[in-house]
Amino acid sequence: MEWTDDGIILGVRRHGEGNAIVELLTAAHGRHLGLVRGGGSRRHAPALQPGNGVRATWRARLDEHLGTYTMEVTRTRADRLMGRAHAAFALGHMAGLVRLLPERDPHPELYGLFDDIAEHLEEATLAGMMVARFELVMLSELGFGLELDRCAATGGRNDLLYVSPKSGRAVSAAAGEPWRGQLLDLPYFLVGDVPEIPDPTEIDAAFALTGFFLSRRAFEPRGLSMPETRAAFLAALARERAAIG
Repeated sequence: MEWTDDGIILGVRRHGEGNAIVELLTAAHGRHLGLVRGGGSRRHAPALQPGNGVRATWRARLDEHLGTYTMEVTRTRADRLMGRAHAAFALGHMAGLVRLLPERDPHPELYGLFDDIAEHLEEATLAGMMVARFELVMLSELGFGLELDRCAATGGRNDLLYVSPKSGRAVSAAAGEPWRGQLLDLPYFLVGDVPEIPDPTEIDAAFALTGFFLSRRAFEPRGLSMPETRAAFLAALARERAAIG
């Protein structure tokens, strides 16, 4: 068995004497692990870092085997991402969400989104918006997509300001007003393009929305809590906001 694909390094762990098991999110083969011989050596370790893009060839005698990777780094991002706390935590959080997906299950659109976000993640003004959108896409990839294109009560597509925590469906301003305290806010940037970067209030509302459904639909059924990397990312992002003023 053999294939070659583009990938992003999600994680690396040492294996035996100087080797490493590398976890990739690939364009056509999903989240996929493989052994890199010598990957734990001083020569190779600096290149095999989370966030870096690679061109990888995987080989194994049988498809179900771990197999081995040979890879060439095509995009070096790790140094600049690890140099910013919010970017490092965001990368770890996104990788953790991807691990909820079955191994070797292709998600090409998710790969493209991850790759684009990783390229710009160190920009603190964009990071909150990008990661919130990533969480929304992850809900869909996990089979728990929210219905945010029309009002659950009226079927209309205008003034969608809320989301029902029970159904995960959008609710218009008029239909939701009587139950406003029981609904989640729906920031527009989650459903459409915006000309300016959302303000902190909208970013916080987006994470409240995606966090609610990730917890209820993705983590709690697995007996898991929301990952600490998410809270660490949001705290680091808040510090960046304060520093920017």
